[in-house]
Amino acid sequence: MADRHNRDIDRPLAPAPKPLPVPTVDAHAHLEIVTDAAPDSAEVKQVLDDAKAAGVDRVVQVGYSAEQSKWCVAAAEHFNDRVLAAVALHPNEAPVVPDLEADLKIIEELASHPRVRAIGETGLDYFRTPPELRKRQQDSFKWHIELAKKTKKALVIHDRDSHDDVLSILLEVGAPEKTVFHCFSGGVDMAKLCIDRGYILSFAGTLTFKNAPELRDAVKLVPHDQLLVETDSPFLSPMPNRGALNTPAQIANIVRAMAEERNESVGALAQALSDNAERIFGSFAAGSTL
Repeated sequence: MADRHNRDIDRPLAPAPKPLPVPTVDAHAHLEIVTDAAPDSAEVKQVLDDAKAAGVDRVVQVGYSAEQSKWCVAAAEHFNDRVLAAVALHPNEAPVVPDLEADLKIIEELASHPRVRAIGETGLDYFRTPPELRKRQQDSFKWHIELAKKTKKALVIHDRDSHDDVLSILLEVGAPEKTVFHCFSGGVDMAKLCIDRGYILSFAGTLTFKNAPELRDAVKLVPHDQLLVETDSPFLSPMPNRGALNTPAQIANIVRAMAEERNESVGALAQALSDNAERIFGSFAAGSTL
């Protein structure tokens, strides 16, 4: 993953969007990749300040490895009124780490931290993982599901080219009360199934891509209380800045696109998304707990 990350941070920064009328939350970001800096650095603060100027005043910083999950917790500790953390092994990491048991032990220890409010991103990714490694990936996913239930924290799912197996495993193991499909990539049928099961669907900049009409159809169906918005920054910068370095500020462009598709006011939708994030992840305020 490191090579891909280095390529992404070399991209030009997406221009600042028009601010939202109501502050809201980026439910999934990777600030350490955006900045390539320490969790308490001026670079991270600048990204957060730029986001706040665009009406995005809170960010969920999401883990993908044991070491990087420590970064997430440190950032949430330092920026303790606007960053919460999620910790996990990404499904592309789990099959290839040298000592899976040791890394999972680190994730389990981090999960008890009061600023950690979700277990993720975990799940399945059949785009990058060959068939012979998928069993190990599936076992890691099941372990993370159980950890989310044990800690009573949200589960954040990465699902790429693996819809059927993700849904099957959630039924087999039993989904946590708060189960979030990060960067939802399914169509109308999958959205209906997820809605019926009470899962939360989080939409990213892909919603704005010309080649994603199925996402625009799906987002129209999701009830307010099962909807989140995210950047997955530095990836997936929304139109009209596709290909640029994505940051949490770009939530403003995604919310506007989402509001247009759903025929809702931008302010009312931003408020609903903010309320959902606080309900799912808890308060961002310093000293708060779930």
